Amino acid sequence: MAISNPGNLLNSTPGVIQQATAANYLDLSSATNAGWGQQYVPDLMEKEAEVFGPRTISGFLNQVGAEEAMTADQVVWSEQGRLHLSYTCTITDVDDGAATNGGEITITDHIDTNATYVSGSHGVRVNDTIIVATTAAVLKCLVVKVVGNVLDVEPYGVADITTLGEGNTGTLLVYGSEFAKGKSYNSQVAAAADRREANEPKFNTFTNKPIIIKDYYEVNGSDASKIGWVEISTEAGQSGYLWYLKAESDTRARFTDYLEMAMLEGELGVSGTDDTADFLTANADSSGTQGLFAAIESRGNVTTGVTGVNAATDLAEFDAILAEFDKQGAIEEYMMFVNRSTSLAMDDMLASMNSYGAGGTSYGVFNNSEDMALNLGFTGFRRGSYDFYKSDFRYLNDKATRGGINDAAGANAIRGVMIPAGSSSVYDQTVGASMKRPFLHVRYRASQTDDRRMKTWVTGSVGAATSALDMMQLHFLSERCLITQGANNFMLMK
Repeated sequence: MAISNPGNLLNSTPGVIQQATAANYLDLSSATNAGWGQQYVPDLMEKEAEVFGPRTISGFLNQVGAEEAMTADQVVWSEQGRLHLSYTCTITDVDDGAATNGGEITITDHIDTNATYVSGSHGVRVNDTIIVATTAAVLKCLVVKVVGNVLDVEPYGVADITTLGEGNTGTLLVYGSEFAKGKSYNSQVAAAADRREANEPKFNTFTNKPIIIKDYYEVNGSDASKIGWVEISTEAGQSGYLWYLKAESDTRARFTDYLEMAMLEGELGVSGTDDTADFLTANADSSGTQGLFAAIESRGNVTTGVTGVNAATDLAEFDAILAEFDKQGAIEEYMMFVNRSTSLAMDDMLASMNSYGAGGTSYGVFNNSEDMALNLGFTGFRRGSYDFYKSDFRYLNDKATRGGINDAAGANAIRGVMIPAGSSSVYDQTVGASMKRPFLHVRYRASQTDDRRMKTWVTGSVGAATSALDMMQLHFLSERCLITQGANNFMLMK
């Protein structure tokens, strides 16, 4: 048998250092080795180009809230009810036909629609003095009879309540009481069932439930052994050379954003209306969680602005917002997180208040010079007794997040949110005590054996083997919900 030796076609004698020599290169130009490459090898740029700037949007809740552990499937908290007695009502009879010729008013709801009104649960009693206001008139009256939701009243100064307008809706406020000399609390009630009972303080109870958020990254064993280096900068501020774990870094950063986005966008499922609970199988009577936007739309305030395009971009709209805040807790410091167009519109609004700012060249209070960059923006302002601090909200600008959704949402686009600064006092039914907490805070499941705030673990046979699976899987999990306390003090800008 003949043996032939074609020679060392690959010239593949290895070198001890990374240096090209005549003995360690591949002759890619020969016809024999043409399949290995081409005459002009591409110049590989190993530095990854950062074309989108910071891609992560997390950090908003870290600025305005806190995190606390919990062990239950549900969070229940109570918020103070209003101190004074005020209700919506209907003028059902302007002349009740009795000898005293008063009128009849029917209570329909609390003035605070966030509180659940149970028929007959109001606190108006016989001998109370009330103010009743409709678009037609305002009268002050004495309550002479109470039957369920129906009040018989006698107005001061006039024979009946005709001027209020029969059938009109209005507002009723208790401002005091008046008794005859020598009379006891119940001496003037019409029947034993209408006795003047003591008023109990009212409170509002709210609940939310955590959701389980999951994601994972995987790479098979063969690819894990094929190292390809790329110089990168991660969202966490790290830089250097990574291989396939660059994809893991992106997955982790995206999951971290999911933790925040779910707390902003979360929606509670409606039992019997949608099928989300049926699909999730667990807790079949409930699904979802109430995020910040849903909580404000349900229990807070929403402004669409004067033009309906950019919310709160002129003083008239801000004055309307202040009037609404006055009706609520009158908290005097607010953080505004807004998108770019709203931020610029606010800057223009504030600049227009400057008599020298018609051309937009004298924003703020400073000494201009040719060597100083002109500051055309504002970070805050004071109106009335309220201080507002403005900050751009990347989540509402980025096209890959709410920025893209806003482009398609039209009038339903979210332009920003106003969040009260400081903390509120609530009764935590899990702890069993009244506690001070930020208006926004995240509750996550945790115990001595398992902390589910942000869990990560590795499975598979790559590296430290945990199973026969020929790949590495990196898992992420969190179980959490957002608590929005005092949502009546928040403002969503659309």
